Amino acid sequence: MTIREFKMPDVGEGLTEAEILKWYVQPGDTVTDGQVVCEVETAKAAVELPIPFDGVVHALLFEEGTTVDVGQVIISVQTGPAEAEAPAAAVAAPAAAAAPAEAPAAAARQPVLVGYGVSEASTKRRPRKAAPGASAAAAPVAPAAPAAAQNGTAAAAAGLNGNGHAGGERPLAKPPVRKLAKDLGIDLASVAPTGEGGVVTREDVHAAAAAAIAPQAAVAQAPAAAAAVPAQAQVQAVAPASVPGGATARETRIPVKGVRKVTAQAMVGSAFTAPHVTEFITFDVTRTMKLVQELKDDPDLAGLRINPLLLIAKAVLVAVRRNPDVNASWDEAAQEIVLKHYVNLGIAAATPRGLIVPNIKDAHAKTLPELSAALSELVTTARDGKTSPADMQNGTITITNVGVFGVDTGTPILNPGESAILAVGAIKLQPWVHKGKVKPRHVTTLALSFDHRLIDGELGSRFLADIAAVLEHPRRLITWS
Repeated sequence: MTIREFKMPDVGEGLTEAEILKWYVQPGDTVTDGQVVCEVETAKAAVELPIPFDGVVHALLFEEGTTVDVGQVIISVQTGPAEAEAPAAAVAAPAAAAAPAEAPAAAARQPVLVGYGVSEASTKRRPRKAAPGASAAAAPVAPAAPAAAQNGTAAAAAGLNGNGHAGGERPLAKPPVRKLAKDLGIDLASVAPTGEGGVVTREDVHAAAAAAIAPQAAVAQAPAAAAAVPAQAQVQAVAPASVPGGATARETRIPVKGVRKVTAQAMVGSAFTAPHVTEFITFDVTRTMKLVQELKDDPDLAGLRINPLLLIAKAVLVAVRRNPDVNASWDEAAQEIVLKHYVNLGIAAATPRGLIVPNIKDAHAKTLPELSAALSELVTTARDGKTSPADMQNGTITITNVGVFGVDTGTPILNPGESAILAVGAIKLQPWVHKGKVKPRHVTTLALSFDHRLIDGELGSRFLADIAAVLEHPRRLITWS
């Protein structure tokens, strides 16, 4: 049969690994070109992987929850008809794979090297030399090694080990097959050869790999409830037996990987690379809250999500227009400040996999309805875990809304490569002096952290004050635009 391999692709522009979250197929399933076979989580997002060819799933080489390096084979697919002599059970059942299959007829064999096509030439290797101490009749026994392997006495008489290899000799295999065995962690000496002249074939290696991962395959195929638990929720807990008196575990260890791992690394890098400055402003947003309600009632905006965050985002864009120097990045290698003439507005989103910051591309050019639609799509995609790596790249300024958790303010850390991040606190009714009298007003606090290499105190203060001024008197959305 013809086996094609699908390797873990680089879905995140330079990422080196990804975790398999869920398999959508099992060995024996038919797949078609473009069909999604699994979902993986990179350091940036969860991504669905489509298979690039038609066929029948031969083996899943890694179970759910496993982190796999880019370039490793994760699934093999039978894309050609099975050979007449090969038992079909060797494809689907790992247990059957441990038993050597009957060697196919030499004339019917069509060896396939991935990337090289089918070879029509009849290539034969020189006869193998007998191992020291073996009889002269042992050499031609190699083609019948699978049969001999089933009989320990016959194998011993022929000077072969239990896998059909002469004792002490290096197993015969072509370079691509050796590479495949190395990638799959298979010792060729332990593989039963079925090829002509005692050569180990790709099918032999795949059969050995399937046998080796039989426990994992059983887990992946069993429709147990444990298989439905998200990989990120799997934790390593202290064994209850280690707790005196049979009490419950006192500690739980959670592997740091995927989005959470890279977020932690990025925050450490940002905190100790960019000199942070944070400024605060508390002000009255009652007029903005009234405008939000009026926009919700506007039939021209029916079907759009209208909320305070939408007007805060618009206020940030207006303030950037008035203070364009805040929209920049620091090029350490060139020792240059790069001014951006566009705003890719990041919105921090908390997801089950950790904090991510997708951004709205060219937000500065969007109308209010377009900005509302973009925000809604961004939030929905993030909650579903479908945010693509491209959506999280090249941000310029970020908004993080800590107010949804009832928090008044905070000191946010910059998203790496960006110049500023705005934390929006909870909007609450508070006593406030309005027109000379103390009245209940909607009040909030904004906190702006910025890179002091790019933004000095004066520029940062003007930028933050402009955002507050727009939200305090939202008519400035028109007069300052």
